[in-house]
Amino acid sequence: MIERPGPALLAPLTTLRVGGPASRLVTVVDARELIEVCLSVWADEEPWMVLGGGSNVVVSDDGFEGTVIHIASRGVEQVDSGPHDAPGTVRVRVQAGEPWDDLVAYTVANGLRGIEALSGIPGSTGASPVQNIGAYGQEVSSVLVGVEFLDGETGELLWLTTEQLGFGYRTSVLKRARPGVVVSLELRLSRAGSDALALGAPIEYDQLANALGVKLGDRVALGAVREAVLRLRASKGMVLDPADPDSVSAGSFFTNPIVTEQFARTIPPEAPRWITERQATDDSPEVYEVKLSAAWLIEHAGLGRGYSLPGSDAAISGKHTLALVNRGGATAAEIAELARFVQWRVQSEFGVNLAPEPVFIGSFD
Repeated sequence: MIERPGPALLAPLTTLRVGGPASRLVTVVDARELIEVCLSVWADEEPWMVLGGGSNVVVSDDGFEGTVIHIASRGVEQVDSGPHDAPGTVRVRVQAGEPWDDLVAYTVANGLRGIEALSGIPGSTGASPVQNIGAYGQEVSSVLVGVEFLDGETGELLWLTTEQLGFGYRTSVLKRARPGVVVSLELRLSRAGSDALALGAPIEYDQLANALGVKLGDRVALGAVREAVLRLRASKGMVLDPADPDSVSAGSFFTNPIVTEQFARTIPPEAPRWITERQATDDSPEVYEVKLSAAWLIEHAGLGRGYSLPGSDAAISGKHTLALVNRGGATAAEIAELARFVQWRVQSEFGVNLAPEPVFIGSFD
């Protein structure tokens, strides 16, 4: 355990590189330390927050008046399969502080299928179920068995199953309402083989299929899928790269809005859209939910790549309109101001309210 009494700047621990000081910063390196520190902080009833890879947060310029628990626990191990698992199933137990992309690299190297399309996503593994991360047709909820969870209200160490986590599009009950800390998690993957030609899951996303030169539903070697995803993400500035200012971001800043099929008809027909769920009712047997492209809405609201407000170092990425970036001196207030402006423009143009994906910490008034 490493303890740094405040003030300890949080900006270097976030991918956006913004954020003021914490009163106290404690880095924990294993599950035992994580549990002990959390229980101690909670017993003292002091303000607290957890920070993993810092990829999905915007910390205010005033920082955080309390204890920041920085999770740096590492470890990936294969464990026994469950009694009802299908043949070829492999369960993997992962500590919360393990970098997510290191986990994906491990699974690909070991011929394990199920999260290869989630390559390149920054942040820690413990945060992945909180946000229900997803990309290119895969979501963590589809392979998650459960999480080891330290309950912030009772102090109990619980095992929460996928069913108890209330997953939705880029959300879970852990994000919405349940205080506590993910200590570890378990994934259910499939053994694809032990060589470079081990096949991944069927390709379910047009852009990834095009990048691989295959059809939807085709299966491609795990390593090839990972390489293609990393190239796609890098082309959008979505892979951390010290030489690329467009990578200093929180990733996708807004979730793709989900609207009714009726409302979707008010959006220009050329706008990308995907039917996500059919909800039949007695009165209307054909009611749909439709996912719209937040990137398309932003760009067609007149906010192109590289856009920034006058005098601000916060900008829309020069590679992808869904990311807001720090061009080298932005404050958290400037990031928040640009985010509000983007929301206002899209709301004014299309009547759609874009929801931010990152968690905002502190005051942004």
